[in-house]
Amino acid sequence: MVAFGITREELLQWKAAVSRGEIAFLTHYWLDSRFPGYKTVTKVGCNNLATLSAWCEANGLNPRYIHNRRPFPHFDLVGAKQKEILQKENQWEQITRFGLLCP
Repeated sequence: MVAFGITREELLQWKAAVSRGEIAFLTHYWLDSRFPGYKTVTKVGCNNLATLSAWCEANGLNPRYIHNRRPFPHFDLVGAKQKEILQKENQWEQITRFGLLCP
């Protein structure tokens, strides 16, 4: 798996927000042979698993797929659900930057 297209500062800001117990979004370019055809992923993180699980359920996602990797638990979004949720969460900078409105 390869991640690229973000700055160290963006990663540190995401980690800080996750550590504060906030729901935080980090989109980056991504290549993973397990998911051919996808070029980006959004990591939705929160160090409070109850909060992250509730967020998943509220968005029609199964919390079972949370990557419980301390200290930065997260849920990976790809494809149509990624675009849908980023729009719902007003993450327009990430949508625009990574070309997620394009078909």
